[in-house]
Amino acid sequence: MKPIWQILIHLFTWLALLTFFVTITVNNTKITHLEMWVYFVVYPSINISLFYINFLVLVPNFLDKKKYGLFILSILVLVLLYGFGKYGVALIFKEVVLVRDKGIQIGFGTFFWGTIFTSFIFLFLSTVLKFTIDWFSNERIQRELENQRLTAELAFLKSQINPHFLFNSLNSIYSLAYQGSDDTPEAILKLSEIMRYMLYECNDNKVDLEKEFQYLHNFIDLQKIRFANKAFIDFTIEGKVEGQQIVPLLLIAFIENAFKHGVANNPETPILLQIKVEGAQLQFFIKNVKHSHNRDPEGGIGLNNVKRRLKLLYPNKFNLDIIDETDTYSVRLSLVL
Repeated sequence: MKPIWQILIHLFTWLALLTFFVTITVNNTKITHLEMWVYFVVYPSINISLFYINFLVLVPNFLDKKKYGLFILSILVLVLLYGFGKYGVALIFKEVVLVRDKGIQIGFGTFFWGTIFTSFIFLFLSTVLKFTIDWFSNERIQRELENQRLTAELAFLKSQINPHFLFNSLNSIYSLAYQGSDDTPEAILKLSEIMRYMLYECNDNKVDLEKEFQYLHNFIDLQKIRFANKAFIDFTIEGKVEGQQIVPLLLIAFIENAFKHGVANNPETPILLQIKVEGAQLQFFIKNVKHSHNRDPEGGIGLNNVKRRLKLLYPNKFNLDIIDETDTYSVRLSLVL
């Protein structure tokens, strides 16, 4: 909150409180202009100044810095000084402050202890207010820092996807080129289309589900070229995808792992990929037969990456089941778009 707004809020609060007490007093008691001046201008000004000395000076410089002894000593000195000061004001307006009905005059001790009680009330309120404001301010700062940390982490996770995918794809294209395959130019073209999507279409937090599915199709086509059109995958999409959006590059890691670690060249055991959209619910399922030997038993960064992105971007909105059996590997993801 900007300082000018803080000042205006404080000023409005004090004016509202004084107006409230003046209204009650005037409506229930006959009061002179001098009494009005003393009780609703002079003494309130003294107490409010005490409030802000504690609020702006004592609490920040002593209590916040855990200088408890100095804080207590400062409070005691301040209360005593203000007690004597208030009594001095009372002597100036003696007839209004110290003299009661039938000419009875309030003694110094009685008046002094009353001022101490009032001073401690204002000191207590200012301390509570200061701690409350600091608590909310710290909470806001912590939320901002957490949001910045999450934004930076998401940016880092997303930045990992392109090199990771590019590394695997270039390995595949290199194999085609090394074998002198006629499919090499088409593979490069497919990779170009995929990279264009990843570079220019994925800058927003979410993308159209149709575009993300087209990206998956292009990736699968690239893998088929890599396997000399002998990669077998049973890929189906059900439901209405128009008008739906998803965080980009979220599903690719599962498909990439299926081709990398699974058996894709056997028509008897194709990779099974099923996507179903029901309203705002997306059901994703992929299953593959595992290689007898796994070149990358740790699975690389892709799977850990997507798990972390799901936790950050879809908290309490997804359910991920990974079933790693002896011969097969499957992933079932339920996601609220």
